[in-house]
Order: sequence, then C-alpha cells, then structure tokens
Amino acid sequence: MPHIKTIEGQLDAKGLKFALVASRFNDFIVDKLVSGAVDYLTRHGADRADLTLVRIPGAFEMPLVAKKMAASGAYDGVVCLGAVIRGATPHFEYVSSEVAKGVALVTLETGVPVGFGVLTTDSLEQAIERAGSKGGNKGVEAAAATLETIRVLEQI
Repeated sequence: MPHIKTIEGQLDAKGLKFALVASRFNDFIVDKLVSGAVDYLTRHGADRADLTLVRIPGAFEMPLVAKKMAASGAYDGVVCLGAVIRGATPHFEYVSSEVAKGVALVTLETGVPVGFGVLTTDSLEQAIERAGSKGGNKGVEAAAATLETIRVLEQI
C-alpha cells in the first residue's frame, strides 16, 4: 500500500500571536476558560506578551469583535471564550445559534483560525464541568484547536 501524504499541525505556539475574546457575562465560568487557554498556549511556547485578552459584554458581541481582531492582521489566531447557560426563556437558543454561526463566518471570511470555546449548556453545573472540572476545560480545547489549525494551514 503506498504511503499517504499526511498534513498535521504541530502543537508549537512559539512566535504566534493570539487574541482571546472573552465575554464578561458568566465571568466566573469564563475566567476559568481564559485561564485554561492561556495556560495551554504558554505551555506550548507562546509568549504571554503575544496574547491579547479582549473583554466584551456577552457572547452575542463575540462574532463582531472576533472578526475585527482576525481582520487586523495582527493575530495568527483568535480564541473565543464564553458561556451561554439555558434559562426559562428562548433567549438561549437565539444567542447560542447566532454566536456559533457568527464565529464560523469569521473564520471563513478572514481565513484566520478561530477557536470556539463558547459553552452552551443546559445548567450552571454543566458549565462548571466544562470549565475545568470533570468535563475538562473547553478553553484549553479551543486554544489547542486554534493552534493546530494555524500550523496545518501553514503547510497547505
């Protein structure tokens, strides 16, 4: 069987610049996502001076700010971090759907990798689990996906 050419991203963040766009709404959860993303990127070689944290009001504002950061040319990747927790109204569906679509569009329109670390959970307990307890830390996962995508795109 012939060898298949494989392109994979190396998890080396040295020399890369990242924007972290984080919502203040549910900040007690989002702060854990930010800490996880920063820890991951610095453990993989990023310099803290090459990380820019942008605080925004809520997740709904995320696509616009992420697009501005990505289009600036100053960042190799953007990591979006937030938490939308279901309540008793349909607000959750509107916000979570628009944020997911908007962040995906930023990547497609700018060509800059954007990590989706926005929790969309049914309860506070689920959010806590995904922000560093038994469900892992989705901020870490979003940073890792962004880094790997940057390194894959460099090879294509």
